[in-house]
Amino acid sequence: MRYISLFLFLVISGVSISSTAQIVGDMDDESKLYAETKQVNQFFRRFNGEEDEKGERYYAKDKEYRSVRLRKKYLGILFDKANNGINPTLQIDFAKDVLDKTLLLDFHGGNWFSEVHTNFTMNGKNQSVVLFMQLEKDHAGSKWVISHVFADMFEPYFQRDTSRVGQFLHPLSHELAFMNLRKAFTNDSISQFTVKRFRPDHLSIFLYEIKKGNLKFKSVEQVKFHFFQLDGWYFELSEFNRPGYNTGWLISNLVKVNNDAEKDLLKNHLYYEK
Repeated sequence: MRYISLFLFLVISGVSISSTAQIVGDMDDESKLYAETKQVNQFFRRFNGEEDEKGERYYAKDKEYRSVRLRKKYLGILFDKANNGINPTLQIDFAKDVLDKTLLLDFHGGNWFSEVHTNFTMNGKNQSVVLFMQLEKDHAGSKWVISHVFADMFEPYFQRDTSRVGQFLHPLSHELAFMNLRKAFTNDSISQFTVKRFRPDHLSIFLYEIKKGNLKFKSVEQVKFHFFQLDGWYFELSEFNRPGYNTGWLISNLVKVNNDAEKDLLKNHLYYEK
């Protein structure tokens, strides 16, 4: 009965037996357990200095709440140490800027979004689709919504064949009531007839194919987050599941952003926009 009661407790509390066994197995090295940033919300709290090393919350009345000492300590462990692509000097500059200017992350502050790599089937064939999610205010709360989509399978729809000459609508087409549109719409390179600044919208096609029943969701493969909240900086947050102390949700990329033009260029790159 004791084992049955334990099982029911684990089910009710939302903890699986396998994850509990892992926790019990790690109790001989509690520092390892405490070092892992297990949730994205916990990353926010650690970055801001709003919890202690054991995960206990600090509040505004607490002495250590957002203290420079605590934040400095956490900033040293919130980077992916295995990533040689992040310049150590840049990390130091970032930490100094964060502490000197008291830069904080705000869950509802905007300027951060998620990149979700998913698997779908399109007419029975496996296809990869990247969903970009952002928080949107909804009445008294907020919700995650899809802001952008990218899928390789949609790219051929928008390819512009620049090798063809003479593929255009004559500037006097209006005098013929645009009757030459018939020829344009039988052309296999219809994108030739769009404005040069046209930007493909994969989200619209994605929603259309879902509604038609051609595109069906299978699974989520990977999740990461992109932050533009801190003035002058961009960083990427990824999850690492590996032995040791440097694990969980960690900063996996860091870029100094000098102006809005650089920020827009970086966002276009992340969204796969050319």
